[in-house]
Amino acid sequence: MADMDKKGVVYNDEKGVPVIDEDGHYKDGGVVGAMGPGKTGLKRQLKNRHIAMISIGGVIGTGLFLGTAGSLRSGGPVGLLLGYSIMGTITYAVMVCLGEMIAYLPIPGGHIMLAERFVDPAFSFTMGWNYWYNWIIILPAELSASAVLINYWTTSVNNAVWVTICLVVVFIINMFGAGVYGECEFWFASIKVLTITGLIILGLVLDLGGGPNHDRLGFRYWKNPGPFAQYNGIPGNEGRFLAWWSVMTQAAFSFIGTEIVAIAAGEAKNPRKNLPKAIKRVYIRILLFYILGTFFIGLLVPYNNPDLNLSASNAAKSPFVIAIKTAGISGLPSLINACLLTSAWSAASSDLFTSSRALYGLSLAGNAPKLFSRTTRGGLPYVSIIFCGLFGTLAYMAISTSAGKVFGWFANMTAVAGLMTWFGIAVTYIRFHAGLKAQGIDRRTLPYRGLFQPYLGWYVAVSTLVICFFSGWSVFLKGSWDVTNYLPLALFPVLYIGAKFVMRKPIVRAAEMDFYSGIDEILAESFDEPKAKTWYGKVWAFLM
Repeated sequence: MADMDKKGVVYNDEKGVPVIDEDGHYKDGGVVGAMGPGKTGLKRQLKNRHIAMISIGGVIGTGLFLGTAGSLRSGGPVGLLLGYSIMGTITYAVMVCLGEMIAYLPIPGGHIMLAERFVDPAFSFTMGWNYWYNWIIILPAELSASAVLINYWTTSVNNAVWVTICLVVVFIINMFGAGVYGECEFWFASIKVLTITGLIILGLVLDLGGGPNHDRLGFRYWKNPGPFAQYNGIPGNEGRFLAWWSVMTQAAFSFIGTEIVAIAAGEAKNPRKNLPKAIKRVYIRILLFYILGTFFIGLLVPYNNPDLNLSASNAAKSPFVIAIKTAGISGLPSLINACLLTSAWSAASSDLFTSSRALYGLSLAGNAPKLFSRTTRGGLPYVSIIFCGLFGTLAYMAISTSAGKVFGWFANMTAVAGLMTWFGIAVTYIRFHAGLKAQGIDRRTLPYRGLFQPYLGWYVAVSTLVICFFSGWSVFLKGSWDVTNYLPLALFPVLYIGAKFVMRKPIVRAAEMDFYSGIDEILAESFDEPKAKTWYGKVWAFLM
């Protein structure tokens, strides 16, 4: 017979794990069956190749194609490369921490729900709303980027038209469900991968003088105008150091999104097999796309090129497009710009998917109205999608100068909000690791086990806080006072303390953490996929 405590919680006789109370909730607050399709309403529709490309799509976006223009302008080629390299190590550490947890518990709400299990409900509340804010603001930012890219061809049409078209496309993709979103993301991300791979190869050719002008660049721009910009005209090592540090926040904006695979985990097929595969190859994508990409950008375009100014009226924004135009290759810039446009669409589609699932997870945890956890029979959280989609209309603010300035404040804060999400993931992992140790669970039995743990977790927790704290240092320069960049950093502890005061629930003790609820359902959905027998099948299996 099962025992019931004073709160009406039924306990499993064998493990003593809280199962269900009279309201249909686990003792830890999770909804019963939150891991199983058909119980929360979500369906596992994302295939292995979808998850693989979603993990890539979270890395490659307008941050790389467009945002690097501002980073190169303010940091110089070496400052750009160092900034993205260091942020790449933090990104990899985040994914190792997240991968270990989410491969073991691939639940709806991802790291938001994991925070409730391994830290406390107040921390889950804080992470959830911080994460939701991050993505509903990035959504209109990506839509605005789409309009900027289209301006390359024409400026005679009001940008509101392009924003509207892009918003409708993104909304329709998401309203068709996770399966359609995954398929679209697969093809969008494929275009991104082919584009950045082609650009890197082209960058090598142009640098060696293989372009129409036969101008061999080598490391010319590392010598003149120099490896580092002098930030704000500040001379000497101080100016060069600040130039490098100015890249860090923009680099964070570019990398944020790799954790989207955790949010998608609740709708992934065979998650215990497919998620570790996606996590293990993250470092290859970081090295290949971001590190090599920024390296060649610094070789091809000098940091004092006026076209790097994103606030200028001309449309030659992407450093890659600038380099191709400078080399005298006609026609190709338009093709590349079209590929970059699909990148913006892909990123915006992922933004709506992620924000709606974050809101759905908040609702499951009881931290948002239950209305947002409603789904169709096909597993579509339509209420959350519609609500989050409405925030896409903020992109219209970017069209006018005055409203665009206000919107810019919100967009600038997303990098810090994203870093605070990574901080939350690191804290959750540190607690997760402590719980495994306290309960005698061997990490070697986990579906995915990262190296150098829990030290990578501490590395992420400390580094993200340091970057956030110093991210807005430029406000102390003369004439640059603006504290909006620090609002997400200040809001995080305010939300946590407020939620803690209202909920009055203690931090979960390591010995009492719930590692078992829903495991049977997850194991029931796991299966061994057939191994490829042909050489091309093996190559495809490795890539996917």
